[in-house]
Parts: sequence; structure tokens; C-alpha cells
Amino acid sequence: MLAGEPRLALRQGNAQVPVLLLIEDDDCDAAAFLRAFRKAGLSNPIRRIFDGRAALDHLRERDEREARKVIILLDLNLPRMNGHEFLTELRKDPALRQAAVFVMTTSHDRGDVARAYDHNVAGYILKDGSAPDLTEFVRFIGEYAELVLLPDVLVGMEANGGSG
Repeated sequence: MLAGEPRLALRQGNAQVPVLLLIEDDDCDAAAFLRAFRKAGLSNPIRRIFDGRAALDHLRERDEREARKVIILLDLNLPRMNGHEFLTELRKDPALRQAAVFVMTTSHDRGDVARAYDHNVAGYILKDGSAPDLTEFVRFIGEYAELVLLPDVLVGMEANGGSG
């Protein structure tokens, strides 16, 4: 990069701030993520959903929805539809398949890592319970949202840290 050149050539500028869709069934893990989110000072809207099936239903509902930037934070070990099943269905849907997905899981299994990357995830992050690591990851997500151009995905406008 040359001196005086804009640092973030791919910054989204005045584009919409991406919605963070947290697909996490564990209340303790979700609460830790939300604490790290607040500590990192991010202003993105967050929507928490408890399982893969409900997340797909949420993403596929079209009424009162509009095209938005979205970053999906996905646990693999979920009820009703696990993270791998969610990724398979997400990538089949033409309206959703370009969504940026980060897997956040306790699974160290190389097969899980390979399957996730086979579904074109943006990253695979191990949850180890360390608050500093989680805060760093959340800061990274904020920087990622600023640095990359994200495709529009249909997603709900409401945002909260609660139920899905």
C-alpha cells in the first residue's frame, strides 16, 4: 500500500451495517458472545436463533424482509438441525448461498473442519471459554465487516439478543 492511499479499499462506506445472525443454542455461550460484543464496542444489529431449522426459516421468510448484509455465526452442535445440515441447506438456496458464515464450535474434529470448509465457510473458530479470545474474535468480525464487500441476503430487520 502506498502512503496516502485509502487503508480500506473495500470498506462498505455508507452501506448497511451487516446484521450478525448468532445461531447458538447454549445460553452461556450466547451470553459470553454478547458480553464480548458489547466489550468490543460493535454496533451491528444481532439476532440470536437457537437452532439451524429456525435459522433457515428466519432467513427464508420474505414478508417484512429486505436485502441486507449478513454475517452468520454458527455453532455446529445444535438441536433439530445441526450446523453441517444448516450449511448444506443454506448453500442450496440461491437467495442465501453467498452468506458469509463463521463456524464457532467446541469440535476439534478434523472431519468437522473439512466439512465446514467444503461448505465455503469464512472461518472455523474453536470456542474454548476464554473471554479475551472471544473478544478478539468479535473484534475481528467487526473488522471483517468493514474490510470485505458482502453480498445482500434476505434477512429480518428486527435485531435483538434474545429469542429466535
